[in-house]
Amino acid sequence: MAPSPARRAGRVTRRIAAGLVSLLALGASGYAYVTKDQLQSTVPTTDALTPRAGEPAPPPADDGADDILLVGSDARTDAQGNPLPAKMLRQLRTEANSGAVNTDTVILLRVPKNGGKPSAVSIPRDTWTTVPGRGQAKINSAYGIAKAHFAQALRGQGERDQAKIERDSDTEGRRVLVQTVQDLTQVRIDHYAEINLLGFYLLTEALGGVKVCLNHATEDKDSGANFRRGEQTVSGGEALSFVRQRKNLPRGDLDRIVRQQAFLSSALHQLLSAGTLASPGTLNDLMDAVHRSLTVDPGLDLLQFAQQAKGLASGDLTFATIPVITANGRSEDGQSIVQIDPKAVREAVASLAGRTASAAAGAPGGGGSGSGGSGSGAAPDAAPLLQDSPGVPCVN
Repeated sequence: MAPSPARRAGRVTRRIAAGLVSLLALGASGYAYVTKDQLQSTVPTTDALTPRAGEPAPPPADDGADDILLVGSDARTDAQGNPLPAKMLRQLRTEANSGAVNTDTVILLRVPKNGGKPSAVSIPRDTWTTVPGRGQAKINSAYGIAKAHFAQALRGQGERDQAKIERDSDTEGRRVLVQTVQDLTQVRIDHYAEINLLGFYLLTEALGGVKVCLNHATEDKDSGANFRRGEQTVSGGEALSFVRQRKNLPRGDLDRIVRQQAFLSSALHQLLSAGTLASPGTLNDLMDAVHRSLTVDPGLDLLQFAQQAKGLASGDLTFATIPVITANGRSEDGQSIVQIDPKAVREAVASLAGRTASAAAGAPGGGGSGSGGSGSGAAPDAAPLLQDSPGVPCVN
């Protein structure tokens, strides 16, 4: 039986953790410096940051921070544009599709130039915003729509190499997504890093599971989630369910973002402690994850990025979510959307680089002001919130 639309819509939103964790792990070890040339030369690159002739110029470069756009896509291909085999798709609890791509994870990593704490700012996938060439739409559709149109144009020009069509149309999708984020935040994207569906699987395989902690037991048939209260280790299909559940969470998509952030924090802590990096096998598996599932812009030095973002594991990085008006909005054509005030978003993002702003992004994982989430139900009231273990945040 084919998965329900809700299950397809909720596919794996934590792919970016795989690439980022892998980079940090490699950057924290001497092994990384031995393999630097090999690592850099084998990771696919994309020119997603250069505007085409006649397109508006990006925001000014001097915005107070070095800004890296971290993207998780649900593409059913590897980083070279080759389709994933049916066996792998089954392990990922998904199926082949018509080539459509959603970017359900969009994180802006801001590293202030004044030496302040870096921030990872999540943008909810259903954020209703202006997409260049399309008008108002959900931000997670910007990549996919542009990709589909460009692929159709290439086929119309006689191109028959499917892997090339995938790669070139992916580049167009990335360009439009970058433009969309820049227009929304008024921040120039300095670098781009994207991890695909395969990356999440490879990471959890390499680690043998990631520790997570829940304040309450929870269940959701659409995502396959069925978790007890307290600390536990998730891997494979369980890990996918953990990061994609949004129903039966108090704030729906906003709480799912908190799940994503908690998973990333825990995975990083696990990798950079207790001798995990001493295993050549683990490092080789992480290298494989990077090679097969990561795409970056040509100017991004992977190991420099790993060292720069190392604060993720030490707690020096602040997690935030853009302020929202409501996560229960409706577009004019009836879509469920996250409504925002672009001015508030820009002020919040600017404040994270130490620039004057009247709005803040809120507490880590917060959604600013606004009501509820898009999922149904609420967490039980009986049990108090659990105390976090070192490196393992407890979340809803």
